[in-house]
Amino acid sequence: MGTSVKMDHETKSRLEEIQAKVKLETGKKVTQEELLRELVEHAVSDEDELIDRFRETTVPATEEEIAEFHRGISSSGKDTSEEDVDEILYG
Repeated sequence: MGTSVKMDHETKSRLEEIQAKVKLETGKKVTQEELLRELVEHAVSDEDELIDRFRETTVPATEEEIAEFHRGISSSGKDTSEEDVDEILYG
């Protein structure tokens, strides 16, 4: 007996679409459990790619982008400490 897996509606719908495509193209009816097992096996076969999908993708800003960012900053003329910011944000 399998274990339940919680997923959002969109993911469940996509899983059902894949399940239907497998049946349509192969004529074989597969359970969602079988489908998930195959998806996990596929992911494990290229574990590095899977892990990379969870990495934040950031590209270092160019000097021009940094300068543009700083041009957009204006000073209120009041010194603000980390404690001031925490108080404003978190109360």
